[in-house]
Amino acid sequence: MVEDVLKYSVGALLYCPALNTTVADSILSNKFGEKYSLCLCAEDTIAENAVEQALNQIELTFKKLYLSCEKSNKKLPNIFIRVRNPEQIEKIFQRVSVYDSILKGFAFPKYSSLTAEKYNDYFLHVSENTNHDLFMMPILESQDIVDYQFRYKALGTIKKHIDDMKKYVVNVRVGGNDFCNYFGVRRHVDQTIYDISPINSILSDILTFFSQEYVVSGPVWEYYSDQNDNWKKGLQNELKYDLLNGFIGKTVIHPKQISVVNDALKVDKLDYLDAKEILNWKKENSILVHGSVFKERMNERKTHYYWAKKIMFLSKCYGIKK
Repeated sequence: MVEDVLKYSVGALLYCPALNTTVADSILSNKFGEKYSLCLCAEDTIAENAVEQALNQIELTFKKLYLSCEKSNKKLPNIFIRVRNPEQIEKIFQRVSVYDSILKGFAFPKYSSLTAEKYNDYFLHVSENTNHDLFMMPILESQDIVDYQFRYKALGTIKKHIDDMKKYVVNVRVGGNDFCNYFGVRRHVDQTIYDISPINSILSDILTFFSQEYVVSGPVWEYYSDQNDNWKKGLQNELKYDLLNGFIGKTVIHPKQISVVNDALKVDKLDYLDAKEILNWKKENSILVHGSVFKERMNERKTHYYWAKKIMFLSKCYGIKK
């Protein structure tokens, strides 16, 4: 089974076009810090006529990281590759198989009721040719989820395919911008994705289907720069709603966003102390409800147990707020 700590530790997943020629140097020089994950994207960020060039660059990036780590024993972030389609899984794996010890797994865009089975089959095939565990991150962003008439059937079908691969699934991701594109909408820096009613409805349904069993990661925040740090305030605000609704982690598109996500994932001290107390209650206790550590709220073991487990995983991965 995938370790729960690994699921929670993906955290801030930095997307980088696979054509980027400097990403290996940036990783090795700690330009992005030390607490993040990386996804090399061979899909939307790459034009059709540049796909082969992108695959070549992925191979060069992996070679440089692998050889550098062999010499220095440097710890690398979790590295995933976002493929363009199911068939590309094998093509990319052939390029990096010599260096696959530094590959954590693959991200699957448009993982839908129509593509899920193919993604699973190709993934299992390459997994058989590795000496270590590979993992997958299905991305929910397809039209079959948007169509309200068929959404629940589509999500049910998708979940069955994800359940079939449960031991390989690090987390489930959502394509917020893809959903916005279907409706021709886009949030501004002072708005959150939850302000867009149709998208909020989709995200709510995805969480309802998956967040009881899987870590589900929040959608990308597009803003990363302005004179007054409004981008940062906006990201902090959206992260607050992400966490409240059950999203853990976030897709990021600029290194400046990483620390903001990591700070948001730190656990409130009151939550940590209450979670610790809840998990330490003995089952034979006759009373399973108590005032919180600082007597501000009620703690009940039966209704707060899974919340408490989540808080402890987050505290282990990101620490506790001061």
